[in-house]
Amino acid sequence: MRHAVIMAGGSGTRLWPLSRKRRPKQLLRLFEGASLLQLARRRLEGLFAPENIWVITSANYIDQVAAELPDLPRGNLIGEPMGRDTANAIGLAANLLARRDPDATMAVFTADHIIRPQERFTAAIQAGLEAAESLPESLVTFGIKPHSPQTGYGYIRRGAVLGPGTYRVAEFKEKPTRAVAEAYLRSGAYYWNSGMFAWRARAILAEIGRLLPENARGLAELGADWAQLAGTEAARQQFERLRRVSIDFGVMERAARVLVVEMDCDWQDLGSWAAVAATRPADADGNVVVGASGLFVQTQGNVVVSEDQHLVVMIGVSDVVVVHSGDATLVCRRDAVEQVKDVVGLISRSHGAAYE
Repeated sequence: MRHAVIMAGGSGTRLWPLSRKRRPKQLLRLFEGASLLQLARRRLEGLFAPENIWVITSANYIDQVAAELPDLPRGNLIGEPMGRDTANAIGLAANLLARRDPDATMAVFTADHIIRPQERFTAAIQAGLEAAESLPESLVTFGIKPHSPQTGYGYIRRGAVLGPGTYRVAEFKEKPTRAVAEAYLRSGAYYWNSGMFAWRARAILAEIGRLLPENARGLAELGADWAQLAGTEAARQQFERLRRVSIDFGVMERAARVLVVEMDCDWQDLGSWAAVAATRPADADGNVVVGASGLFVQTQGNVVVSEDQHLVVMIGVSDVVVVHSGDATLVCRRDAVEQVKDVVGLISRSHGAAYE
């Protein structure tokens, strides 16, 4: 049977001050009146039955996630005791899923992407699931067809053709320089690494066991006793002992049989306020408003964000980001948005945990 796992555990510090420890970015309602998590769930309509959709998130967010997705069984919400990166999140989910359905096909999604149009997304996921089922020892990743030389994404170089839009992976590449990204784009042989996957549950568990054996043992123990361990201090201590490692570095880049399925979509990884702004059209002066009300006078290239239609008036300034929340406001140059994550640590030290 086919199952979906939505990863929704990150705190999203790059989207401070709206994204906080107590309310992470996947729960923000900045798009179509819905949270990013709800949009991720909606994209799976027609692909997976509700009883086969799982969410792995922080144990601290379980109640909020349940409220966002009332159609999913409560037992399908997995609360990680602490964040130990994506290899452990996926490994825990795969262990629990395989215990329910030993022959499961498992697709993995993230809760912080905007992907359009729906029909192209659906077609690519169908192709990936079919590839994972017809080649059951393979791991499938989805590569976004690039439309610009982005330097903030990892890339995948495709190899031999296996079918329409399906290839062997020749290699994974780290975030490139601008010149290298432009060369990738010209070649037509590279995709953006989407962080979405499909595989047989037993295939990913076998590769985690081969490449991360200590993690695999710990995850198997957690999976076997999860009904008793979930939410306990014992689970937290056991999870803390796991090596922190991403699924890309720990498994995908070293796995023996990796395929890539092309996804020709408008895809945005919402990792910064600049990325959020890119999901909205700009006015004639390059100003972008997300969720707020904005009035711009003699201004160019600014970004205004709020969840509550707060009015922001900007006069005579350019290339500035303003993000309004109920108790904190961010103002920074547009070219400095990547520093927000670092500043959150300074805020914690100077103003305490209330603003984290």
